Amino acid sequence: MPPILLIPIAVAIFSAIALIGIHFASRRSRAAGRRLRDATKVGGPVRVRASRRMAIGKRLVVFLHWIRRRVGISEDASLRLRLAKAGYRGNGPVDLYHAARLMAPVLALAAASFSPYNRVFAMLALPAIAYLSPDMLLQRLIKIRREKIRRSIPDAVDLLVICVDAGLGIDQALLRVTHELAASNPEIAEEFVQINREQRAGKPRVDAWREMAERVNLTEIVAFTSMLTQTERFGTPISRALRTFSDGIRQRRRHAAEEMAAKTTVKIIFPLVLFIFPSIFIVLLGPAILTIMRGGSGLGQ
Repeated sequence: MPPILLIPIAVAIFSAIALIGIHFASRRSRAAGRRLRDATKVGGPVRVRASRRMAIGKRLVVFLHWIRRRVGISEDASLRLRLAKAGYRGNGPVDLYHAARLMAPVLALAAASFSPYNRVFAMLALPAIAYLSPDMLLQRLIKIRREKIRRSIPDAVDLLVICVDAGLGIDQALLRVTHELAASNPEIAEEFVQINREQRAGKPRVDAWREMAERVNLTEIVAFTSMLTQTERFGTPISRALRTFSDGIRQRRRHAAEEMAAKTTVKIIFPLVLFIFPSIFIVLLGPAILTIMRGGSGLGQ
């Protein structure tokens, strides 16, 4: 097979993987999108296009779900939990994940079969990489979302303190903070919306917060859940506990920034030794070395 035919096959495979990655990475919050649509008052044609896209997406989800049932892939609670950690809930992301893990190795195997060099190695390596790519992408998205939630915790706690001091209860304050953070910090707003839905379904407040701590798996969220549990059990004022927790978070962030600043003095040694010092030596000693070489050549003549 001529090598030029490998180019469109490779482009098709990487385009499919890139589309799956873009679908996961560029997903926007439903609450944020709803708020933006309400604020901008989108017109009729745009709404029609959005409804068509939603209809196509629903048909694609139904088709993928039918394929997964035909293949015989069963439900996996751990996969749903991982997708929830990345911010994806429902059957659509599960079906898309399984479809990616089924189709990517097949496409990679088809592309590797046309390889003119090391065909056997390519047919073994490329499908394995394609099979593991959705899992690695999902793990990367979980880390990105966790980091975004970690950065938005101080702002959320400060808003909770303000709302509680204004006289709102913790549940009403949570709804208000969710409304305010939907556009700027949609990740933590989604978690607050999930807590509110679980409480409306009848789940106790402490259990809902604990499940969020398990999904997010952050030290700050675990400490926040423990603080709420203690205030719920012992009846301590929630405003005072929130204020103390907010001060503690900001102090830890200050210490982390100071630690990172202290590490830069050690990390900067490597670029200094490898890049800056050689350039300085060349600039300072280069003319002297050239003059000595010219003088030595003159003496030799």
